[in-house]
Amino acid sequence: LKAGQVDVLTLAPIHLPDEGIEKFAQFALEHNPNIRVTVQESWMPFDMFDPTFKVRPAKVDHNAAKIADLRDIHAKAVKTYDDHIAELNKKFGKRVLFAVPVGPAVVALREKIVEGKAPGLKQQTDLFTDAIGHAKPPLMVLNAYCHYAVIYQRSPVGLPVPDVLKKTNLAEVEKLNLLLQEIAW
Repeated sequence: LKAGQVDVLTLAPIHLPDEGIEKFAQFALEHNPNIRVTVQESWMPFDMFDPTFKVRPAKVDHNAAKIADLRDIHAKAVKTYDDHIAELNKKFGKRVLFAVPVGPAVVALREKIVEGKAPGLKQQTDLFTDAIGHAKPPLMVLNAYCHYAVIYQRSPVGLPVPDVLKKTNLAEVEKLNLLLQEIAW
């Protein structure tokens, strides 16, 4: 960053406020006036919105989560991110920060799973390794496609199936890859 040779910096805060966003963006902007900083609007840990990140439920059943509830939870988080990004961009006097809406994309994928329209994915837990929500390969790939779409401002549709997805035992991996690309775009 100090050398001014970074064009895009990606950040993935868990919750706001995160003073690192402003500090990294300011530092990067001082060394490259054309820097773009992306901020990942992530899916919610434990399927809940807890800005303190202190609540740890005893049990989380990702499969029991209702899509309408997930939409509401993520809408609160996204508003927090969007407001913060807008405030910082105003402070910088130009658009430096860009939101990467991964959380809403995850909700859209989970809805497809519930509807039986996500090739190879049978239940919402097919996306997560644990209760907090660490990603399995389909979610990793969706995340990457969301970042691709924001960074390059173009659709990821048509990109080849990533190795991390190829190496899974999921059926219809090509169709799943296309769905992930379409959701990201």
